[in-house]
Order: sequence, then structure tokens, then C-alpha cells
Amino acid sequence: MQADGKVVDGSLLGDANGVDPAPGRVKDSRKWQKPRFSRKALMKCCLVKWIIASTQPQDKGESSDSDLELSTVRHQPEGLDQLQAQTKFTRKELQSLYRGFKNECPSGLVDEETFKTIYSQFFPQGDATTYAHFLFNAFDIDRNGSIRFEDFVIGLSVLLRGSVTEKLNWAFNLYDINKDGYITKEEMLAIMKSIYDMMGRYTYPCVRDEAPSEHVDKFFQKMDKNRDGVVTIEEFIETCQKDENIMNSMQLFENVI
Repeated sequence: MQADGKVVDGSLLGDANGVDPAPGRVKDSRKWQKPRFSRKALMKCCLVKWIIASTQPQDKGESSDSDLELSTVRHQPEGLDQLQAQTKFTRKELQSLYRGFKNECPSGLVDEETFKTIYSQFFPQGDATTYAHFLFNAFDIDRNGSIRFEDFVIGLSVLLRGSVTEKLNWAFNLYDINKDGYITKEEMLAIMKSIYDMMGRYTYPCVRDEAPSEHVDKFFQKMDKNRDGVVTIEEFIETCQKDENIMNSMQLFENVI
């Protein structure tokens, strides 16, 4: 289930067989195109909703403190011009994002418990704890247990407005739990199970207990080209780019981010 109540498939990689699971629906045969994210689409993102919501009571006019009151927080983010160059957010979007980030995390850093709270709120029908843990680790580039605003918005920019290759690289990093440069079947299964656990019983179609394992078996068979038991970044990207169904599923990122 998406945060706005729509029911979606819980997998970030779609159906390994390339079959649309919803009966009565005609599969869209058009080639995958990079989605254009409007502000409305941007607001579907749980993390964006979380920080923007905290700014609502404030004046929505143009902020006079263009430097986003950097002196009021312990960790001061990089200049907005630099962040704008590093991301695909506008200056105004970055100002809104930082204002909300500062309100929710006055220290200028977000920790794992905050991620767990966010996803528990947006996905109350399931258990989001494990998925929030994995997602936090994907954002925590420095591996120090906290996420800076810069890393936060750079990650969001990739997920919401990045190129296909950028999104696939980010997805690989999410599935590579121990960050050794390879994805094992156990790692992929752990991520898949955490997504299904978070989506809860409202996932469509209804998920059988063995479904995540079957899903992973099929994907791993496709991706592990040399049958060495692990998937490299090259195997991951090559398989995804050649599989139209997986490419289509990249548009589901905003459903669980």
C-alpha cells in the first residue's frame, strides 16, 4: 500500500516473470520512459511528506533567510548553490526541505530511530522496522549512525529524479546489505521480506508466506549470470536494463521511499 492509500506491489523489482499480477488489466507494451516528477509526485515520497509537513504552520512565502538559518544548527549543510548543483532539486525545494529537516531534526542529523518512526506512521498496517533499518543504512553513506542533510537530499534526488543508471546503482547499494560489492540471495531475500512485512496484508495480490522466497529465486536466476552465487553491480544493471518489466518497476521507488 502506498502512503496515500493506493495498493501496490511491494517489490522494488516487480514480477520476475514479467506478468502483470492484476487480473483484467492489459499490460502496457510501451517502452519504459523516465517519469517526470511533478511537485504532486514528489509529495508521494514518505520522507518528503515527513519533512514538508512540519513546515505547514509556517509562512509559505519566500523565506528571507536564504541560507536557511544555518547558524542555528550544530551541523551546517553545504551551500545551497553547491547542493543545487549536486541534486535535481530547485533552490526553493531545497529551502523547503531543509526547513522541514531542521524542524524535525534540530541537530542537523537524522538517526535510525527517526526513520523507523517515519515508516511506522506511513505504513501502520505492517511492520516497517526492518525495512527502515535497511533504508537508513543505504542513506548513511559514512556508516556513522547518522545522516546529514546533504546525504539525505542527494539520496532523495537520485531516487526521485535520477537517471535509470543512478537509480539502479542506488538499488544495488540497498540490496548489498554488508556493502561488500556483491548481492547474495540471502541479502536480496532479507530486503524483499522487509518490504512485504512493511506493506502488510494490504499488498496486492495477497502475499503468501513463500512468495518473497520464490520471487528472489527467479530474480537471482536471471541476474547471477556466471552462477557463482552472488550478483555483481554489472550483472545487476545489465539484467535490469534488459528486462522491461524490471525497468517499469523502477517507477515504484516512490511507493516505498
